[in-house]
Amino acid sequence: MHPMLNIAVKAARRAGNLIHRAADKIDHLTVTKKSHSDYVSEVDRAAEQTIIETLLEAYPGHAILAEESGTQGDSEFVWIIDPLDGTTNFLHGVQQYAVSIALMHHGVLTQAVIYDPTKNDLFTATRGRGAFLNDRRIRVSKRVQLADALVGTGFPYTNFDHEEAYFGIFRELMHKTSGLRRPGAASLDLAWTAAGRFDGFFETGLKPWDIAAGCLLITEAGGMVSDLAGSDNFLKSGHICAGSPLIHEQMLKVIQPHLSDALKA
Repeated sequence: MHPMLNIAVKAARRAGNLIHRAADKIDHLTVTKKSHSDYVSEVDRAAEQTIIETLLEAYPGHAILAEESGTQGDSEFVWIIDPLDGTTNFLHGVQQYAVSIALMHHGVLTQAVIYDPTKNDLFTATRGRGAFLNDRRIRVSKRVQLADALVGTGFPYTNFDHEEAYFGIFRELMHKTSGLRRPGAASLDLAWTAAGRFDGFFETGLKPWDIAAGCLLITEAGGMVSDLAGSDNFLKSGHICAGSPLIHEQMLKVIQPHLSDALKA
């Protein structure tokens, strides 16, 4: 395992253990509402601090981009952190949430960890070395027809600017796939796509910490990732389409006629 990936795994497991212990006392946690349907708990903040301390202990000169604490430092190496992706699920006792950590070097994703503490599932990837689930190499699915595909997504929940386009895409994919699923944690949706559990995934309005690690997992598992217009602007725009190469291509053909000018930009 790459040394930087090893440190990221260490950080993710420490945060995951903290989250797992807190899951037994959800009713006693302090929770703050950031915006409509967007919450942060003391567990999010504690997990994030644990991750940052672990990473900076090993690499004190690296920069951080984290969901709760924002940006710190200036470096060619930037750690992108979501300490608890799926906070709403966590707060409702729904066991679908994860820790997500990615490393970007000179603007290129190089390391990825997504850790599901409820199942002890550890997804990892290093650029050029493949993607793994608990030390077993993973690949995107081999399905070739969209009609046979199971597609993950996430409904708009804080920003409804693209609601009309989103539900147009959803409606058409509902008819043209074998099913759509909305589990509620984008990082895990992407990890599942890398592992072939989902054949594809799309969503609008995500943040870099939601998708950075999952995107590297998918490409290292042989898949494709783009924005909804088919370009590589997904980390900046937050609009994403991913999947096995053939399913990704067919999804884009369904998605693109529904896009507004804002979603094409």
